[in-house]
Amino acid sequence: MSIKCSLIIDSCCDLPRDVVDAEGVKIVSFCYNNESGSHTDDMYASLTAHEFYEAMRGGDEPSTSQVTLGEFLEVFTQAYEEGKPAVLLSFSSALSGSYSTACIAADQIKQAHPDFELHVVDTKLASIAEGLLIYEAIRQHQKGMTAAELADWASEALYYAHGYFMVSDLESLHRGGRIPRSVAFAGSKLDAKPLLGFGLDGSLALVGVARGRKKGMKALVEYFERNREADSEGGVVLTGNADCPKDVARLEDMLVKADEDLVLVDCNIGPVIGCHVGPDMIAVAFWGKDRRETVSVVDRIANKVKKNR
Repeated sequence: MSIKCSLIIDSCCDLPRDVVDAEGVKIVSFCYNNESGSHTDDMYASLTAHEFYEAMRGGDEPSTSQVTLGEFLEVFTQAYEEGKPAVLLSFSSALSGSYSTACIAADQIKQAHPDFELHVVDTKLASIAEGLLIYEAIRQHQKGMTAAELADWASEALYYAHGYFMVSDLESLHRGGRIPRSVAFAGSKLDAKPLLGFGLDGSLALVGVARGRKKGMKALVEYFERNREADSEGGVVLTGNADCPKDVARLEDMLVKADEDLVLVDCNIGPVIGCHVGPDMIAVAFWGKDRRETVSVVDRIANKVKKNR
C-alpha cells in the first residue's frame, strides 16, 4: 500500500524510536534546558533516560520550550516540496502553546501555497496517551489513509484514548504550577501519590490519590479494567516509566493478569514530559470507552456552568 500523505508528530508522544521511524513520518522536537545548556528532545538518541532522571534526582531542575514557528515552517515546507498532503498530530493545546504556533505556521504555508493540503489536529493528549493515538495513526497511515481521512480519524479517535499516570513526587507538580506548595508538603508527609488523567479539553485532571506506589499501581490497573474495550485496536496497551523499570515491569505483570492477550509497548517518559512530572512517574494508556460519555466531575461542573450562562 503506497503512502498517501506525510504524518507529522512531535517528540512528546514518548514512543520508542523504532516505532516512529516509519516511512512518511516526520518528527518535530521540543527542547529542554538544564544546567548544561539547551537540548533538543531527540527521544533519547543522545542520552539515556537514566542519565536524564538521575540528574534530576541530583538536584537538576530542567525547564522546557515549545516547538518554534520556524521549525514548524521548515517541516511543513519539506512536506509541501515532497508533493504530498500532510497531517500534524499535535501535543495538547491545554498544556502547551505548540498547537497555536503550528496553526500560525500552517496559515502562513497555505497563504504561500494555496494548493497545499495541510491538517493540524490537537490531540488533547500528552505523553504515552498521545503516543497511543499516534501508534495507531502510524498504522493507519502505512495502510494508505489519505490526509483528510487520517485527520478525521484522529479527531474522533482521541476521545477513545485513555491515559492515566502516577507521579512519585508532588513537588514536581508544585513546580509546574499544578498544586499549591502546602498540598505538596502535606502529600509528601502522607506518602500520597496523585493519579492523573486527561480532561476532554486536554488539560490534566486529578482522578484519584493513592497511599503508596503499590496501591497507586493497583489503581492504574483498576482504571484499565473499568474503562477499556477488550476488542479495541488489537489489544495494544502502552506503559511508560520515568526511570523506574522494576515498577513498570510489575505494572505490566498486573495488566497481563487482567488480560493475557495484551500487546504491551514499553515506553520511556521523555525529557520534556519528565521535566514536569519528575523521576519515577509510571503510566498506562489504552483504548477504551468514549470519554465524552464518561465525563469527569470537573467537566460536568464546567458543562453545567456553560449551560447556565
